Amino acid sequence: MQPVDAKSFESLDLNASFQALESSDKGLSSSEASTRLAQFGSNLLEEKETPLWRRLISYFWAPIPWMIEVAAVLSAINGDWKSFFVIFAMLLINGGIGFWEEKGANDALKALKNQLALKARVLRDQQWQSIDAAQLVPGDVVRLRLGDILPADIKLISGDYLSVDQSALTGESLPVNKKPGDVAYSGTIAKQGEMLGLVYETGSATFFGRTASLVQKAAPVSHFQKAVLNIGNFLIVLALSLSLLLIVVELFRGLPFLTLLTFVLVVVVASIPVAMPAVLSVTMALGALALSRMKAIVSKLTSIEEMAGVDILCSDKTGTLTQNIITLGESALFAAQNEQELILAAALASKAEDADAIDNAVLAGLPDRDKTLAAFTQDKFIPFDPISKRTEGQLHGSDGKKFRVSKGAPQVLIEMAKLADAERAKAEKVVEDAAAKGFRTLGVVRSDDDAQNWRFLGILSLLDPPRVDSKQTIMEAQEHGIEVKMVTGDHQAIASEIAGQLNLGTHILTVDNRLSKFAEGGVLPQALGDEIEHSDGFAQVFPEHKYAIVKALQQRGHIVAMTGDGVNDAPALKQADVGIAVSGATDAARGAAALILTAPGLNVIVKAVEEARRIFERMTSYTVYRIAMTLDILFFVVVAMLIFNSYPLTAIMVVLLSLLDDIPIMTIAWDHTAVKKSPVHWEMPRVLSLSSAMGLLAFAGTFGLYLLTRFVFHIPLPEAQSIMFLQLIAGGHLMLFLTRVRGPFWRPPHPAPILLLAILGTQIVGVAIVGFGWLMTAVPWTTIGLVWAYNVVWMLLADFAKLGIHRLMDHEAAHQSRFLRTLNHSLHPALTQLERDGAGFQRNIRQAFTHFMRGGDSK
Repeated sequence: MQPVDAKSFESLDLNASFQALESSDKGLSSSEASTRLAQFGSNLLEEKETPLWRRLISYFWAPIPWMIEVAAVLSAINGDWKSFFVIFAMLLINGGIGFWEEKGANDALKALKNQLALKARVLRDQQWQSIDAAQLVPGDVVRLRLGDILPADIKLISGDYLSVDQSALTGESLPVNKKPGDVAYSGTIAKQGEMLGLVYETGSATFFGRTASLVQKAAPVSHFQKAVLNIGNFLIVLALSLSLLLIVVELFRGLPFLTLLTFVLVVVVASIPVAMPAVLSVTMALGALALSRMKAIVSKLTSIEEMAGVDILCSDKTGTLTQNIITLGESALFAAQNEQELILAAALASKAEDADAIDNAVLAGLPDRDKTLAAFTQDKFIPFDPISKRTEGQLHGSDGKKFRVSKGAPQVLIEMAKLADAERAKAEKVVEDAAAKGFRTLGVVRSDDDAQNWRFLGILSLLDPPRVDSKQTIMEAQEHGIEVKMVTGDHQAIASEIAGQLNLGTHILTVDNRLSKFAEGGVLPQALGDEIEHSDGFAQVFPEHKYAIVKALQQRGHIVAMTGDGVNDAPALKQADVGIAVSGATDAARGAAALILTAPGLNVIVKAVEEARRIFERMTSYTVYRIAMTLDILFFVVVAMLIFNSYPLTAIMVVLLSLLDDIPIMTIAWDHTAVKKSPVHWEMPRVLSLSSAMGLLAFAGTFGLYLLTRFVFHIPLPEAQSIMFLQLIAGGHLMLFLTRVRGPFWRPPHPAPILLLAILGTQIVGVAIVGFGWLMTAVPWTTIGLVWAYNVVWMLLADFAKLGIHRLMDHEAAHQSRFLRTLNHSLHPALTQLERDGAGFQRNIRQAFTHFMRGGDSK
């Protein structure tokens, strides 16, 4: 077929549309779809990917590489060819490592992106099947329903209506109702209804694709990234400032300008945390891959920081805490003659191909399903939506008589049937009794006069038992400092029953108008905020209430994770610090979430939090190490030159030091780390205090050894320089063992094998360079042993200092927490307690007071 003109196609009627696309309402065959896929290409937006060669060159065309290149040129001008070749090698190795790390991170992100691919329900070979949306072609017939992100530009061909949110494309704040013959665009969201559509444009040819090139999306920078990048900028400024001071002083003393400039450039390059972006990106990308293997896909790498700090998890009940395998329980008959009549009516208000869990349970209750349903024809089906809370089937029987049936929330159908007071009370009691046992209930009604009057047939009970692993997983979450709050649209009694079984507590808050007003932009009342914070869960929740619950908890200083699966959950998922789309979630929920689960249950979330905390610890330990090492090298070189007017290291040594130092750093992304039992946050005072103290201790050890070497043992300068090179290599890598854990370095978690091998390998190379005199003056093996002994002693002392700093910071944090608790406790303590414990506490107070006034025991 030939491509269609989108503008003219929109004006065609349905028959002409099918003709233009050489298709029909039966869809395409697989062979025809394959032919068109080859002709039109995948249904994906074209991504402008930077060529591999250009990305490689970028590592040699930037401010840091320029400084290395200038240093190499100056070495050549000075005739120092040894330095030239070593510096040139540093340039190649730094560029190669950076390029390889970026490629690895990009490959990891591509793998994650592939797992997030949208799915589409398409009619191929006259059978409905689920395929990757990328495989859609013009002429395909697709089914669209609540929560779908439209996968292509589509002309709607049949169905009642489809309400589409196209604000991302047109800016319209309200959803737009579509009818057969209308077009709907790729990237918009189905908010209500269900229709069939004919694909007429895919990929870059869609309306979204044509406008996508005009949209620039900037990735947000997390608090952790901002802090680390600010530290990097501070270290750059510090290095440049000290270097400028050094140049001015040494030029005044008469050192050759070109030699001095070459050395200073090399020192600055060695001090600047060049590897910081690569280490951070690779650490997070590898962590995201690890999470994907746990069936949790991270859609935004920056969310890993927030995930590590989550202290409240608001979890859906159905399918997350429960098995989502619904079966029919006991029935309560009203207008129905028998149980089979009641189940049949509910089955006729269902649609088997939608594979809805409740529909499946109802249909499974029919003894001979296919034969029984064959006597009826479903003329129209209105699917469930969170507003109406019911489904409806419009049918006619073999006698041609038309009627309607509906099933859904009992309270909604009771109102539709306008039950008398006695019947209403009976129905409400059935619902309450079932809820007390942990059953959900489903009302069923029928109308034989086109919905003028509805007869209340009865109530079906539905059981969705807790998942086998839910209770244990909740206990693990609580052990990790995460409070789990259940969120459900079910009745309070059901929520309380299930929460009690799962050890969540039974203080379930039923949502009221106060929360609705807050969701609409009002002020959160203090009393309501306390109730939300201290409740164990929430019942009778509408999607807009989820957003308000998240916002209320965030206003009280909590880092909140929220699970959801529907299109109306998207605002809450977007508002949450970590939005989690659970297994089977709609495309809209997946698009708004930061974490997408591909397996049911809470266990995946707990594992994801553990992995996020490991990632956070790796990044924190790297930051501390990088600051400390920079302070050590910078202060040693600058102070030694200012005091003694001689180079404590050669340019070659600084280059080798930088190379041997960066290799183990890269392996931090694979290191073993402890999982903290409480949420972790970016603690800038602790990081700066620890890294500064470690850096100054390292400088003191390095400078002390330099004084011993030169002025106690009177070792000549060339040999002393070799000793100092070995000192910085050994001391730096030993400090990496200290900064990677908060406790004593010899306790678990022990370093990962790859980290140990990287350090061992670089140490062997460093010792060989010094021992055999490669590129520097050789040092006796006895001296090398003494330098290592010196560093081991320093390592023990530095570790004690590290433990002391942590204890001091922990004591200060505990002191601040006690102060805050005391302060908060003093503000209306009685009122706070009354609000927390409710009427029961008030009753106890009154009883105690009455007892005391009557002369009772003062106890």
